[in-house]
Amino acid sequence: MDKSWPQVDLIREAFHYQSRFAGSTMVFKIDFPVTEDPGFSYLVKDLALLAQTGFRVVIVPGAKEWIDSVLREYGIVSGYAGNLRITTEAAIPFVEMAAFHVATRFITGLAASRVDAVIGNFVRAQGLGIVNGADMAHTGTVKRILADPVRRVLENGMVPILPCIGWSASGKPYNVPSDEIALTVSAALGAVKLFILSLENRISAGGYVLPGTISRDEQGRIIRLSIQEAGDILEKNRKENDKGLEEISLALKAARTGVERVHLVDAREEGAVLRELFSNLGSGTMVYGDEYESIRPLKTGDVPDVLRLMEPLMQRGVLVRRSAGEIQEKKADYAVFAIDGSIHASGALHDWGEGQGEIAAVSTDPAYADLGLGRRIVRYLIDRAGKQGLRRVFVLTTRTQDWFELLGFKEVSVESLPEKRRLLYDRNRNSKIFALDIGLQQ
Repeated sequence: MDKSWPQVDLIREAFHYQSRFAGSTMVFKIDFPVTEDPGFSYLVKDLALLAQTGFRVVIVPGAKEWIDSVLREYGIVSGYAGNLRITTEAAIPFVEMAAFHVATRFITGLAASRVDAVIGNFVRAQGLGIVNGADMAHTGTVKRILADPVRRVLENGMVPILPCIGWSASGKPYNVPSDEIALTVSAALGAVKLFILSLENRISAGGYVLPGTISRDEQGRIIRLSIQEAGDILEKNRKENDKGLEEISLALKAARTGVERVHLVDAREEGAVLRELFSNLGSGTMVYGDEYESIRPLKTGDVPDVLRLMEPLMQRGVLVRRSAGEIQEKKADYAVFAIDGSIHASGALHDWGEGQGEIAAVSTDPAYADLGLGRRIVRYLIDRAGKQGLRRVFVLTTRTQDWFELLGFKEVSVESLPEKRRLLYDRNRNSKIFALDIGLQQ
């Protein structure tokens, strides 16, 4: 066998993920010790490469250890209330100086790769006040992210950097945890991925009590965790000051706010971000929300709502017309996205044999278009297909081929359809066919 095939497969995976995620927003929360590591310059080059090739990169740098160092150097006393720094009036100027110094390390590295970046006052904050009797002074919490200015920076091809400082409406500065900023900006921008980078060893099976369903590699690295599995690990392992558990907890919070994939990566490994992003097995641990906790099978009572979503698309010829009876007959194939009991998106997976399934009848509520519900329904159906043992999914479309191409689908011929579906192909409608091989999903 030609020994070049493994490299060819790797190249295919890389192009697959490039096609799938280009134009997507990704947030990188990076612990301060990473900036002190010899591999930091390579990490920044990789982030610059992502920004240059169509990814929307947002950086949230941690600064805790550097702030500690600066305060010690200037003789400023800064205590803690639990895990939160008490940022006094005397400390806040030095905290600002330290936070912005760390942010400029990224500016410098990105500039060396000819990528422009902006450090901005994108975080609106408010003070924590008194916590358990302690005056937190200039320690605050995120009130909101100024998402529109961040989007404008991204649209101009630049990288926004959000240091661990937020400001009140009157301009008062607050020291805000970078974890909280990363969570809030990910939700505000609808990020598809959040990377959490530290200098910790990869999360492995050896140090924790694990549920039996966990996926791991030969070295014991935990490859991926569902929302349920991540919660189970936190429940079964109640260790204080355990960095791995803290990262899993942060990832779980992000997944529950709608981030599709959260990646815990050891930044000491050269190219770890690229391998985690562009290969199926990755290099770290992924926490995913594929079930989205809002997607469920269709119930009989949902049929009128599904028809309501589909009707405008059927009128425009985007979808083939279906009756309530036809949907009810294929009820087991359908899934719906429910928010507070209301149906806002739907889709179906029809098994046509020969290891192939058709994703069909994808429709969304236009009022919820910004939430990417159609994309999330399709991802859910792809995962369902994999669990059913299908090797490929395909779609027939007359209007939405560009959208499916962004999701990684490739155009194929009518002859590639399973025989049962090929016999039903409507030559007058002349739909284009796009397919996705299962197994390259991350």
